[in-house]
Amino acid sequence: MKTTFISVILLSSLLAISFAGCKKDEEDKKKDPNHLGWVYDPSPYTGPTVPRNFPQPTYTANNNPLTEEGVLLGRMLFYDPILSGDSTLACAGCHKQENAFTDTRTFSIGIDGIAGRRQSMPLFNMMYGSKFFWDGRAANLAELALMPVEDPIEMHETWPNNIAKLQAHPDYPKRFYEAFGVEPDDLTKEYAAKALEQFLLSLVSGNSKFDKAVRGTDELTAAEERGFILFNDQLGADCFHCHGDGSANQVFQEINAIRQFRNNGLDAPATPQGFADYGLGEFTGNINDYGKFKVPSLRNLRFTAPYMHDGRFATLEEVIDHYSTGVKAASPNIDAGGMEYASQGGVQLTAQEKADLIAFLLTLSDDEFVTDPRFSNPFE
Repeated sequence: MKTTFISVILLSSLLAISFAGCKKDEEDKKKDPNHLGWVYDPSPYTGPTVPRNFPQPTYTANNNPLTEEGVLLGRMLFYDPILSGDSTLACAGCHKQENAFTDTRTFSIGIDGIAGRRQSMPLFNMMYGSKFFWDGRAANLAELALMPVEDPIEMHETWPNNIAKLQAHPDYPKRFYEAFGVEPDDLTKEYAAKALEQFLLSLVSGNSKFDKAVRGTDELTAAEERGFILFNDQLGADCFHCHGDGSANQVFQEINAIRQFRNNGLDAPATPQGFADYGLGEFTGNINDYGKFKVPSLRNLRFTAPYMHDGRFATLEEVIDHYSTGVKAASPNIDAGGMEYASQGGVQLTAQEKADLIAFLLTLSDDEFVTDPRFSNPFE
C-alpha cells in the first residue's frame, strides 16, 4: 500500500514536471532566442471594422491579418520621419489626418524641396481596390507603402538604410518582434510594409451623415435628398456610373477592378501621346491607357481639396462645372460608358441642381474619421 502511494506521488510529480516543462517550452517559443523578455503573442485587431452598409471588401492582405501590435507599429512608422533620407518627412507629412490623409497643397514637397506632379491621394477604406496610386503602379498596399520611401522626389531614402536605422532604434526591434516574431537580424522591408499595410487597412471611414441616415439615426435635408436623386439619375448628374449608386455600393468609388481607371475628359490633346501625364498608360505602356487615372472615392470631399490627379480644381463647384459643361469629348481614350454626355460638354446641370448635388456630396464627409485618436500621431 505504501509502495503504491509513493509510486502515485512520484508519477504525479513526473507528470507535473513534464506539464510544466511543456508549458515553459511553449512560452519560450514566444520569446526571442536572445532572451530579452520579448513576447510574440499578437492580439487580433479590435478597432474599426467595415460598416454593415458597405459592400464586401475586394482587397485581401495575404498572410497579414490585422493585429493590435501590427496596426500600432504601422501607425508609428506612418508618423515617424525616420523613414526619410534626412529624418524630416514622415508619410503623414503628405497624408494629414485632418484632410482625410491627403494634402491641401496641389503637389506635396519632398525632403529636397522638390514638388511632386500629382495630387496626394487620400487614404481611407483601402480594403477596396486591386491597384493603387493614380496610375495603378502598386499592385497592393505593401507596395504602396514601400514606393514613396525610395522615390527621389519624396522621402529619398533606401530601404537598406531604413532597415539599419530600425535595427539600431531603441524601441522598434521589440515592436517588430511583438508584431511579427521577427528577430532584429532578420528584419526586412517586407515586415515594415506589412505593418504599414495593417495601419492603412485600419483607416475605415463610414460614419458620415449619409451613413447615419442609412442606419436610421439621422435624416438628409430636402436639398441633400434631391442631390442624392440627381447623383443616381442617368438623366440627371449621372455620377453613379463611376462612383457607385449609394445602395449596393456605398463606398462611392469604383470597386470593379476592370473599371478602376478612366479618362473623364479633362484634356483633349490631338493624340494620346499629347497628354501631359499618361496616367495608367505610363505604368502599362499601353497607348489605350493614356490619360486614364484611378477613380477616387467621393467620401470626405469636405477635407480633400484640391481635386483631380493634378489638383486643378480648388472647389467642388469647379468639379461640378466640369462635369456639367466642361467635359472634352475629343479627349483620346475618354470613358464612353461613364461620360455619356461628353458630346454636349457634360450633363448640363442648372444652378439649383449643382447646389443640391454638392449638398449631397458633403453628406459623405466623416467628421469623426478626421479626428479619431486611433488614427492620430502616436508620438503626441
